[in-house]
Amino acid sequence: MSVPKIKTLKIDGSTGEGGGQIIRTALSLSMLTSIPIEITNIRAGRAKSGLMRQHLVCVQAAQQISNASVTGAHLGSTALSFTPNSIKSGDYSFDIGSAGSTTLVLQTLLPALLFTNTDSSAQSTVTIRGGTHNPLAPTSDFLQQAFIPALTKLGMQVDIECLQAGFAPIGGGIVKATIPPFLRRADSLPFKLIERGELMSVELVASVLNLEYDIGKRELASAQAVLVEAGIDDTLITTRCNKLLGIGEGNTCYAIVTHKVNGQYHPEVFTLLGEKRASAEKMGSRLAGLIKRYLFKTDALMDEYLTDQLLLPLALSGGGEFTARIISQHTETQAWLIEQFLPVEIKFETIDEQRTLVRIVD
Repeated sequence: MSVPKIKTLKIDGSTGEGGGQIIRTALSLSMLTSIPIEITNIRAGRAKSGLMRQHLVCVQAAQQISNASVTGAHLGSTALSFTPNSIKSGDYSFDIGSAGSTTLVLQTLLPALLFTNTDSSAQSTVTIRGGTHNPLAPTSDFLQQAFIPALTKLGMQVDIECLQAGFAPIGGGIVKATIPPFLRRADSLPFKLIERGELMSVELVASVLNLEYDIGKRELASAQAVLVEAGIDDTLITTRCNKLLGIGEGNTCYAIVTHKVNGQYHPEVFTLLGEKRASAEKMGSRLAGLIKRYLFKTDALMDEYLTDQLLLPLALSGGGEFTARIISQHTETQAWLIEQFLPVEIKFETIDEQRTLVRIVD
């Protein structure tokens, strides 16, 4: 008796925000569902369309872990077909060959390796070389301090290390993820993050790579001064300055804003990358501005980027609901694509001008 052939899902890459996220999410879901895909108009919404190096590495990496058949996997390609086989856990290493984002490649592979099988001993490791702190991508700090704690609430025990920092244009950074398979517990509580509780802490962090340590200290002092002036209790504010290991030069500053929610801690992370034409004081002030917007302009728990990144893990692990500050076109596109593959419904219900309820029902 022949096995019925699974119908290929055709995806228009110009849909919604029309960027690289469509490729990454489609690859993740294709591997997870065994649904073959054809993507056309790849990155049609971008000034330079087609596959760039980091997108190509996403395709090549997905091909390797799922033994997929692929056509159209070359730089500049605007059409791609991907037919996965079974996902294999293991120890993987990938080199982007540029300062392209390691974290975006990792997020392509993470869902597939989490759900590879139910053998608790079959954990995977993924090591990726490239950029760790990129514009328009989550930094390794964001994944470690915001994304991973959110996955932990879902019962996903992922560990991410930044072994070496990499900034544009040189890159040379290294991230390593350890990914045990996800085993959903029968007694797990539903994911529900609706109302903020008490503000527990605001941690300000600045990191420099082969630049003067004083840059980070000035960023922190500027951010702290603005927050105290805004009325935030200075006993809740802590600061930390780091020297990063790596080649090239770079600077980042970020904040971890933690509330108590349903007896648990919920961290939101806000990140900035240093700019040559912006002073340390200006960077610190901008970081404080992001924190003030979150604390004073909305009661939502999730900010824009964590909202976007949580949709897929939630859809795969039984659903849930949370409040979001903003629903971007990026998030709307992500929701649309997930619904093409999975029997879930993703709803965005406006509560008020500054808060939306996101509900994922399977």
